[in-house]
Amino acid sequence: MGKEIPSRQEDYSLWYNELVKKADLAEHSDVRGCMVIKPYGYSIWEKMKQALDKMFKDTGHVNAYFPLFVPKSMFEAEEQNAEGFAKECAIVTHYRLKNDPEKKGKLIVDPAAKLEEELVVRPTSEAIIWSTYKKWIQSYRDLPLLINQWANVVRWEMRTRLFLRTAEFLWQEGHTAHTTAAEAIAETKQMLDVYAAFAEQYMAVPVIKGKKSEGEKFPGAIDTYCIEGMMQDGKALQAGTSHFLGQNFAKAFDVQYAGKDGKLEYVWGTSWGVSTRLMGALIMAHSDDDGLILPPKLAPIHVVIVPIFRNDDELTKITEKINPVIEALRQQGLSVKFDSRDTHKPGFKFAEWELKGVPVRLAIGPRDLENGTIEVARRDTREKQVMNLDQVSHQIPALLNTIQENIYNRALSFRDNMITRVDTFDEFKKVLDEKGGFVLAHWDGTSETEGQIKEQTKATIRCIPLDASEENGSCIYSGKPSAKRVLFARAY
Repeated sequence: MGKEIPSRQEDYSLWYNELVKKADLAEHSDVRGCMVIKPYGYSIWEKMKQALDKMFKDTGHVNAYFPLFVPKSMFEAEEQNAEGFAKECAIVTHYRLKNDPEKKGKLIVDPAAKLEEELVVRPTSEAIIWSTYKKWIQSYRDLPLLINQWANVVRWEMRTRLFLRTAEFLWQEGHTAHTTAAEAIAETKQMLDVYAAFAEQYMAVPVIKGKKSEGEKFPGAIDTYCIEGMMQDGKALQAGTSHFLGQNFAKAFDVQYAGKDGKLEYVWGTSWGVSTRLMGALIMAHSDDDGLILPPKLAPIHVVIVPIFRNDDELTKITEKINPVIEALRQQGLSVKFDSRDTHKPGFKFAEWELKGVPVRLAIGPRDLENGTIEVARRDTREKQVMNLDQVSHQIPALLNTIQENIYNRALSFRDNMITRVDTFDEFKKVLDEKGGFVLAHWDGTSETEGQIKEQTKATIRCIPLDASEENGSCIYSGKPSAKRVLFARAY
């Protein structure tokens, strides 16, 4: 196929953008700031959705759907939330177009069709959902309310990068209501654990669980928890967040329940979400200069079979022999592609499926038929081996498990090597500039120091790790006392 994409060393940003396009995952839309997710990319997102949806339902949640539009007054009800998203909001002001009398075929906004109240195109759904919960919740018997929705949101963004930052993106958002703070906090942490398990077990991306600083938490939340992954260029990526909302939204929308004693109390809330940004994490955590490397659990195609033939007779013989293998693999729940195109040579096909990250490639020609063998190639290590044709369908599932595990362990080793402890601001800046990655450093806990460090280095506090041990020290910037180290990084 020739060189499809630049190397990561050459230009990491260009490598990523070209890989997304060349691997047929997504492309920029004619609508500025938006993307088209192509079938191959969407099939990966579908597998993510299916796995996450099951995990949500296994923890007692159900799906619903809420409107795309939020009345402006409703959006303003929780002040912190409204202020936090104000700069990203798209607003609907009119509901009709009409013909331009001066230009045939052109449409203009009908000034007579101005909305009585402007509508915000949802950047997040807390407002519309909590206004609905007011009607659904009267008694302790209605709680807990555990609801998730799969939806799209709009956050007006013109400096875009496919999957990582677009004006419109796909996500899920869970919104739950509880009788006590303890129950809501337990829910917040439980969903953080669900996200971490998904990232590590399905995406093969090791993550650090932690709590956001005051300056980085979700607008309107009491506490925000997150999972942070490390990409191959040494930048962090926030892969999911879970928020303890306290009673902020319940009070803003007057959501109260009658307890067993008949006394009215405000409910306690949470919200949590992941988005198509996970696609970006998947690509950047594992892929190489020849294309995608997909963990088998999320790969749209597990096995591609490339027949090597010179004429129709040879293809017919290979097809007859390989069909039972394909059927046996499919019966085990695997997705198999038999690439019998006669318009491309085997080398082209090998490169194409490498680019698309198919975990296992099988190649079989006339000589293999004579020997009763087949060549098996792994995408993650490029290793090849010859297997007995009659046994290959039994061996592939175990091989896919090995590949899944190897991809995770490789990412874990890389991530661990990209964590550096520092004790001075000079060390901090040097590590960020020369190595990148996560930097564990003492911080005095103030927003002022956090802001100064961000302004001078472009590094932010990714999280205060949940497993951080108490350790007395001095803030790297101010020298003031600090009780534990926090995790800094430059990030997407």
